[in-house]
Amino acid sequence: MKDPKRDLLLRAVDYLSAHGVIARSLRQLAAELGTSHRMLIYHFGSMEGLLVEVVREVEARQRAVLADLDPSGSPAELAKAFWRRFTDPALYPNERLFFELYGQALQGRPGTEALLPEVVTAWLAPLTELAKSHGLSAQDALVSARLGLAVTRGLLLDLLATGDLAAVNAAMDRFVDAYVAGLP
Repeated sequence: MKDPKRDLLLRAVDYLSAHGVIARSLRQLAAELGTSHRMLIYHFGSMEGLLVEVVREVEARQRAVLADLDPSGSPAELAKAFWRRFTDPALYPNERLFFELYGQALQGRPGTEALLPEVVTAWLAPLTELAKSHGLSAQDALVSARLGLAVTRGLLLDLLATGDLAAVNAAMDRFVDAYVAGLP
């Protein structure tokens, strides 16, 4: 059975990934999605509620990339494969959308503040578990997970700003090699 809210959310993710959020009203977005602003309010409460759900969906898709990796690989192979999948140009629209909405939450746009802890904490558990599976203590795994997330996001911003895939790949490879060298 088709879920109307889920259908609207997926259409919103696709549309906003392609066109961005800035200076777009709920009515404009509803028209672009082929629905009414009342239906968006019914399902999401507000424009901000919709945007929070959009970011959650984009983040869930990105975590699915991590879950799909072959866990039997070495830590370096896993990290580099994860990075290479994130740097697929097909994902750039979703990554730009994520950073746009993340920035709005950081600026205190009403209704978006709930994103702030989630954009970090939602990643910590799966990344920590992955690090622990490669021999790190729980504390070291958590620190490494946070560091890896920060480096990944920073290099994604670099890539989106500069388009210099070779340079960001070299930087990530250096980070991964240094990280792996410090494993027990």
